Amino acid sequence: MTTDVSSNPIMRTTLVWSALVAVVLAVGAAVIGGLVAGPDGVWSALAGVILAALFLAITSASILIANRWFGDPLYVPVFFGIVMGGWILKLVIFIVALLILRGQPWLEGTVFFVSVVVSVLASLAVDVVVLARMRVPHVSDVSLPTTDPDDAPPLPLDDEKDPDSRKNSGS
Repeated sequence: MTTDVSSNPIMRTTLVWSALVAVVLAVGAAVIGGLVAGPDGVWSALAGVILAALFLAITSASILIANRWFGDPLYVPVFFGIVMGGWILKLVIFIVALLILRGQPWLEGTVFFVSVVVSVLASLAVDVVVLARMRVPHVSDVSLPTTDPDDAPPLPLDDEKDPDSRKNSGS
């Protein structure tokens, strides 16, 4: 049932590069957050980067998981059910995270917000670069019919191609 879908290498590459960028952003955001707001800024920046990286990873992971049903007659409903389930999961995580982080004395709102926005923008940049560099054909996941030239039907004769081109010899 599982065939490799052409978007799988793109999703895997995006996950790897997003993870690397998230690590770099976490270090950078922690340093900048520490300089701006001290230890609270470090934790706020790390929370923002981790939350954004988690959300972005859930999307790619849900597509990779859903692609395992490629070739199944129910592929499309399963695919969209899993992806929509991922979005619902992200919504629940977002609400829970906001409820948990809302009253924390160590949370610097501005540092948290900026780190989330920068993380999302960096992830979008990774997506653009990965998609621009991937060599995927415009038509994929399609198998064309193959015929043996020896089994092909004979070509029609010239006068059989166009019935209007026949010469009227009788009238």
